Amino acid sequence: MVKRKGFTLTEMMIVVAIIGILFAVGGPILNQANRNYILSRAKLQLQGEARAIMYLITRNLRQAKNSTIILSRNDANQPFYSRITFTKIDNKTYTFYQEGRMLKMTQGAINRTLNRNIKYLAFTFPESSEMDIVSISLTLEKTIFEGRTKALHMASEKVRVMN
Repeated sequence: MVKRKGFTLTEMMIVVAIIGILFAVGGPILNQANRNYILSRAKLQLQGEARAIMYLITRNLRQAKNSTIILSRNDANQPFYSRITFTKIDNKTYTFYQEGRMLKMTQGAINRTLNRNIKYLAFTFPESSEMDIVSISLTLEKTIFEGRTKALHMASEKVRVMN
């Protein structure tokens, strides 16, 4: 008996069939896993951005003089009440407003873009009898894949102006 090294045709066909099945099934699974990763990453980024924005606005708004708060909009293309202007107790004037898809902040003569994913921003007085409480709502939206977007809405009810 002569021993030959190598594989039989049947063994090779089985290996090729197994590899073909793995590629046929594995491709969509990997694609879905990648989409879930992108979606989770976008969600975490939006949550972090929203928390940072709310912290910055509420921290400054709490130190505002309530008689100086003005709610308006930047221009006719923006939603109503998408801009707030106030003066803090240190006499510095702040403005937070939406301009297109950007959230901007003006502190005196300094302009800063805080975010480029803003979809909606609104400042309101929840009760007309109390002008020292302001409600803030914002929606951030980010494109994730294949033209799809992920949106996150955050609202802070009743930010009390302390002065």
